[in-house]
Amino acid sequence: MNNFKRSAAAVIASGAMALTGFAASMPVTSPVTAYAVDDTNDDWLHAKGSRLYDMNGNEVWLTGANWFGFNCTENVPHYLWSGDIDHMVKDIADHGVNVLRLPVSTELLYNWMIGNPDPIESVNPNDDPNYPINVDLINPDGSIANSQQTFEVLLAKCKKYGVKCFIDIHSPESNNSGHNYGLWYGKSFEANNGKTVEVTTDVWIETLAWCADNYKNDDTLIGFDLKNEPHSTYGGAPVDAIWDDSTKPNNWKKAAEDCANAILDKNPNALILIEGVEGFEGHGAWWGGNLRGVAKYPVMPESGTSQIVYSPHDYGPVVSDQTWFHKDFTEDTLLDDYWRDTWAYLIEKDMYPLLIGEWGGRLDGGDNEKWLGLLRDYMINNHINHTFWCLNDDSGDTGGLWKDIQFGVTRNADGTVEGKTTINWDIEKYETYYYPAIWKTLTTKKFIGLDHQVALGKDGISLNDFYANYASSEGSNLDGGKKADGTPVEASSSSSQPTTQKVTTTTTIEPTKEPTTADPTVDDKRAWGDANCDGYVNIADAVLVMQVVTNPDKYDIGKTSNSITEEGYLNADVDTEKKGLTNRDALMIQKFKLGLIDKLPV
Repeated sequence: MNNFKRSAAAVIASGAMALTGFAASMPVTSPVTAYAVDDTNDDWLHAKGSRLYDMNGNEVWLTGANWFGFNCTENVPHYLWSGDIDHMVKDIADHGVNVLRLPVSTELLYNWMIGNPDPIESVNPNDDPNYPINVDLINPDGSIANSQQTFEVLLAKCKKYGVKCFIDIHSPESNNSGHNYGLWYGKSFEANNGKTVEVTTDVWIETLAWCADNYKNDDTLIGFDLKNEPHSTYGGAPVDAIWDDSTKPNNWKKAAEDCANAILDKNPNALILIEGVEGFEGHGAWWGGNLRGVAKYPVMPESGTSQIVYSPHDYGPVVSDQTWFHKDFTEDTLLDDYWRDTWAYLIEKDMYPLLIGEWGGRLDGGDNEKWLGLLRDYMINNHINHTFWCLNDDSGDTGGLWKDIQFGVTRNADGTVEGKTTINWDIEKYETYYYPAIWKTLTTKKFIGLDHQVALGKDGISLNDFYANYASSEGSNLDGGKKADGTPVEASSSSSQPTTQKVTTTTTIEPTKEPTTADPTVDDKRAWGDANCDGYVNIADAVLVMQVVTNPDKYDIGKTSNSITEEGYLNADVDTEKKGLTNRDALMIQKFKLGLIDKLPV
């Protein structure tokens, strides 16, 4: 079944921009006016079961949107030629978007890595620093910011307004329709150092690992979506992307695992978002939508799965009609016909978090809107993270949340000039389908951000503010308004210093009722894998092991009331190749929990 998504990502506004004469060899230093507040580096997230948590074990919900353009030949988020970057990010935050998915290309990251970032197309009339649009993108020497500088200005603006980001490798080369190509390797481009570069799996991994290392001390960039929509030969790939336990070069599962290991080696706090493929064992799906293979062959980084988030895409019949729409479809029929076996089982069985990386589409007054409403409600009711496709309206088959961007200039009596960006949102699409699925307090409707210190936009609140003042009194629009307790993360002298140490939860995880299984040939009294000595082996035990490994001052034997006990330590030492606890022990416990190994120790 060929359930491909669409034939073109964007219809680019012609004549909107002209190339600047910026020299690619200029040093990468962002304009000084862009940098903002909060350098505490304490906003990293991690997974337990199917939910995401902050460093103190407070639940979070990522409800965001896509803003593409870095992946295209313009090398800049689209519509910056019509609006000011500060005004636009502020308006994004004011509308409750707490995370941005930013499509990029391997080519873009490669040129950053070698120190020759691509120039962007002009986003300031006549490159005039006195004209009040995108002055943050004009360097002190008068030159226009390059693509990496623009990215860093965007990160700073997001930090200023309480928005988080993750990047998505949308295509190997910078190409406005590059998403049509189904693999992460196999394309070539002319790099800015004059060399022709073939994007191999190694190059793809190297650029992402470099990016993770380069931005590891900025918790505005919280993760990496490794490849947009791995799929079939449609679009020119020589072979289909597959998902199995082989070492074939087109095995997406192995490539994603190798890439995750490289990224987590540089920044163990980063989230790793992994999309599906198109086909698995005879079952078709949307591009990037098929996660059936996770049940049989899960991605298992060496450090465990605490940073893994699976990220399918889902669309309605306006994008491409499918068999499951050929009836009076309901949530139940969508689950039975497609969602459950393809990706929803990961939530239903509390295995891994999901983030629907793309959903959206044009309003048709019919089945596409019906599907939008059903998916919206399913995500809300099942705590599924998501990023809407998309903000900018030049996506050819879906449109966007914006209709157009206008920039006006006012000349004051004293001769000064002021500018104002007006984003005209698609009010019906935003209010009917997107706004209900944004994380907000239940009664006062305040948007909830993911930054502990910085509020999300003008009427939103920070994560600390939510857990200190709202979670236990009114709750949020998750879990039917269930109220919750939380532990705010306070900025301190220790937390204000950048760190790459993994942060993990301190809260209790409800165990799934699976009894411990000891191997009587080794020790008929040892409850292998039961690190917390609660009588069950589950993900909570793996999390405790990782806590001991990464934060022994708090979790090693006898350190605090939350520490592992001596008995639990012995139970958890399940990797017989090395005495003492390591991340391998956590990995073995997770594999046992998932049924990939049938007994402990290993």
